[in-house]
Parts: sequence; C-alpha cells; structure tokens
Amino acid sequence: LAGRVPVVAGHWKWRWFEVLPPIVISYMATTVLAVAGCWRPTPEIQATQKLLLANLLPALIFLLLVRCDLRAVAALGPRVLLAFACATGSILVGFVTAWLLWRPLLPADGWRVLAAVGAGWVGGTANLVAVSHAVDAPAEALSLALVTDTVCYTAWVILLFGTVPLAPRFNRWMNAPALGDRTEPARTAAAAPAAVAPGHVLVWLGIGLAVGSAAAAVAARLPAEGVLTATSWTLLIATVAGAVAALTPLRRLPGSDPIAAALLAVVVVAMASQGSVAGLTRAPVFVLAGFTVMACHAALMLLAARLLRLDLALCGIASLANIGGIGSAPLLAATYSPALAPVGVLLALLGYFAGTAAGLGLATLLPALGTGGGG
Repeated sequence: LAGRVPVVAGHWKWRWFEVLPPIVISYMATTVLAVAGCWRPTPEIQATQKLLLANLLPALIFLLLVRCDLRAVAALGPRVLLAFACATGSILVGFVTAWLLWRPLLPADGWRVLAAVGAGWVGGTANLVAVSHAVDAPAEALSLALVTDTVCYTAWVILLFGTVPLAPRFNRWMNAPALGDRTEPARTAAAAPAAVAPGHVLVWLGIGLAVGSAAAAVAARLPAEGVLTATSWTLLIATVAGAVAALTPLRRLPGSDPIAAALLAVVVVAMASQGSVAGLTRAPVFVLAGFTVMACHAALMLLAARLLRLDLALCGIASLANIGGIGSAPLLAATYSPALAPVGVLLALLGYFAGTAAGLGLATLLPALGTGGGG
C-alpha cells in the first residue's frame, strides 16, 4: 500500500487524486484492513510498529529539510518572509481561537488532534505525523487529524486558486505592489536535482538513519518535561540537523526527496496499521474547528495585507506554503507567474522546518487553556 497507491497516482492522473492525495488513500486503506481484522495487534506487531516509527520519523524529518537552504530563503527578501510569518502566526492564532471556541464539544484530549493538524498546516504531513507520535496521540486521533486536514485543505486550495483572477483588483484595493520576479536566488536554490542512482538511495537512507540514531542518543540525555519528551527532543534535533546539512554541499547530492517521500509513505501506513474507526463520529466538530482556523487565518491575512501592503499572490503563496506544503504552493505560485514557483518551493521547505516546533508549541499551550468538555 505504501508503494502501490503513489505509483497508481503517478501513472493514472485521475482527478480524484487531487482531492484525496495518495498518502491519505494509503492511510485510509490500511485503516480499513486493520479494522477488518486482517491482522491482530500482537506484541510482536506492536514492537515492530514502534521500532519503525522510532527509527524512520527522525530520519524522515532530516531528509525533508536537507533542501531547506536558509540562506536561499533569506535571499527572498524581508517582504516575502514577513508574509510567511504573518501566515504562520495567523494560523497559530486560529488554532488557539478554535480551541477556545469549540473545546466544550471536543474530547478532553482533542488538543492532541489540533496540535497535530497545526503542525501539518505550518509544515506538512510529515510534521503532522511526527507531532501526533510525539504527543502519544492514539490511532484514532491521527485519523481525525487527517480527515480534518483533507477536508479543510481541499476547500482552501479551491478558494486560493479561484481568487487568482481577482489579483489586480485586490492589489489596487490594498495599494500593494505585485510580487514580481525577485526570485533569482530562489530559482538557483530550487533547481531540479540530478538523476538519482541506486548508490544515492543507499547513502541517503544510511545518513538519515544515522542522524536519527544520533538525535535519539542526544535526546536521551536531555530533560523531559511536558510535551518535550525524548521523542519530541529527537524530532527537534533532527530538524536542526536537517537545516544545518542544507547549508553544506551535502544538499546537492541527489536522492533525498524520493527517499523522504518513501519514508513518509511507510511511516503513515505503519501508524495506520494500528488504526480503528473509534472516535470518527467526532470528525464533524474537528472539521468545524478546522474551518474556524481558516476563517481566522483569512481575516488576519487580509488585515496584514492592508497594513503591510501585501499583494494577493504573496498572501496566497505564503498561506499555501503553510497549509498545503511543497505539493501545492509552487503550483499556486506558478499560476500567478512561472517565475514565482521557486518562492513556493522555498517557503514550503521553511514550513517543514517550523512545523514540528509549532505543533509542539500548540500541544503545550492548548491544554493550558483548558481541557475539552466532550468526554
């Protein structure tokens, strides 16, 4: 399932793959098989699941960030980075607002779901899965997070692409100059990698696992308190290691992207193999909370655009770099201008860097504001 669904999606360009990404279909199919009793959660199976997640998650986070050259991101200029900061901040404010508004209807540990979704909406699916694992969320919590993510993300993507023709009118209203072609550093940094050889696959897999093991060894020596468990420290250390590696010639070695995609598929299916549909009846209230986050995000981005004179293209790219990630932000950027596609790539990579920390921050803040009241 981890390999078959992406292969089918790549070979047959069916439109419904745009609504349900292959990674979500893999998760759902594995959950169905788990619920149908195709295997039992024996101690051996549970030990294997734990081993896979403990070793592959930090390697995955590291590999995702190897291409996140912070120097190239900084070269985008303060206006672009300010828009990204506004998008990230407004999303986090939205999650706090949604928790305060809907927590009487959410389960007591609903903050785990929102923290995971928040990590995904600042970074990507890998951050969502990582934070879900770091806060010891049960299997059904990941199901709720993915359902919320998919429904709200789909609606948001449709909205952002649908508003592209309104850009000239929006920019005049905001008195904002168009983003234009300021992307030469980004274009160079986001250039297509060279062909991948079998040796590259093995080298990156080895480096990723080695970094993950080293991060776990360091994390075991750090104090654990609250959500900063050994797992959380491991993921944060792997995040920093990836950003540091991206500043070295190592990032030019091809092969990290396909290995990261493969590890993400394996990690998601491994978590889904523990799955159950218990608690999915609560999905509508989580989806409602997700749309509340979107509404707060939209309102605050409009305010930022007015005060800081941000054009629609910049607002949309910054927003989708957070909520959609590297799969969709460059597409929206290219819709405005092909020259802006690298901006979408680099901002999405920056989201990967911030996503795990943002999710863990929400996991600390939300329960401090009160527990859910839905049982």
